[in-house]
Amino acid sequence: MESASIPAQNGPAVSRAAVADVIAALRTSAPLVHCLTNVVASQFTANVLLAAGAAPAMVHSAEEAGALARVAGGVLVNLGTVTSVTAEAMRVAVKEAAGAGRPWVLDPVAVGPLPWRTELARELLESATPAVVRGNPSEILALDGGGTGGRGVDSTDTPEAALAAATALSRRYGCAVAVSGPEDVLTDGTRVVRVSNGHPLLPLVTGTGCSLGALVAACTAVTGDALLAATAATALLTVAAESAATRSTGPGTFAVALIDALYELSPDRLAGALNLR
Repeated sequence: MESASIPAQNGPAVSRAAVADVIAALRTSAPLVHCLTNVVASQFTANVLLAAGAAPAMVHSAEEAGALARVAGGVLVNLGTVTSVTAEAMRVAVKEAAGAGRPWVLDPVAVGPLPWRTELARELLESATPAVVRGNPSEILALDGGGTGGRGVDSTDTPEAALAAATALSRRYGCAVAVSGPEDVLTDGTRVVRVSNGHPLLPLVTGTGCSLGALVAACTAVTGDALLAATAATALLTVAAESAATRSTGPGTFAVALIDALYELSPDRLAGALNLR
């Protein structure tokens, strides 16, 4: 039998009740989430945020990114389709978010095999402390310097194999790190949380990982515990995926059903379905 909460090593326990409280706060406050994200996934990400109860904003210009970052509840920096132009907007947004005390989330898409974006990810990390880094196992290993990355945006490693790297990154930068996979592993350098929900259809829809990063940013807007925020976002997407799969016949119908499932999922139902240890 799994435990009902995660015993804290250095901080409060991450429990099902605490996760439900974060989602309830998300729905009540509808935080503005500034997404500098993958253009392939922008519309899907915006719809995921709306269904979850947040307010998306997709602004990629350096001239406006800073102003929006100063007032947003949370900021997502996703390197999926980064260019030299959007990289400058990311630098500005991270600087302004940090200056205004706004949490930001780094999604280091495809770092490792692509050297320019790998250096950009490290530059951003050094410029201001993120609340959360969220990536697949190969990305987290590469960001820590212990791997060469996966196959494009796909991981060739497991979350458990990346736990040591995630812990090192957490301690180095003072942030939480969420490693996505069949079982998600999350840490803030002392506490470790595992979420075992989800469905095999999730990686067959473009934008689900990017959307998870956006949900993490939304949750950081309503709790100061970055590990709890990342856990709540992961729980919301993966539990909704299980519900969506029951009414889907393949990836296409699953993508639509996932938006509906996110909209319908109550905090209490989420807590009851969450497989947390």
